[in-house]
Amino acid sequence: MSDEPIEFLPYEEAVKIVAAIQEEEDIHNQNHRILTVYDHNDRELCWFDYEETLKAVGEVPAGERKESVQNYILNHIPTWVAGA
Repeated sequence: MSDEPIEFLPYEEAVKIVAAIQEEEDIHNQNHRILTVYDHNDRELCWFDYEETLKAVGEVPAGERKESVQNYILNHIPTWVAGA
């Protein structure tokens, strides 16, 4: 694992690249959920651990949870996805 800090795309750039964020079952770990990020060509860009993401987002009203998670992810898209 690298000790280098992860750099993130600016929100405006991430919005242009990301087409969908899907909650999915982790095929490698039973009973584990992930949030997979896809581009406009249905190509997987990266994924986020569901539980860790909800913890990072924190407490928000239930009606705002989806938008809060989406905004968190769009602000945390690694720069390396732009070259993938």
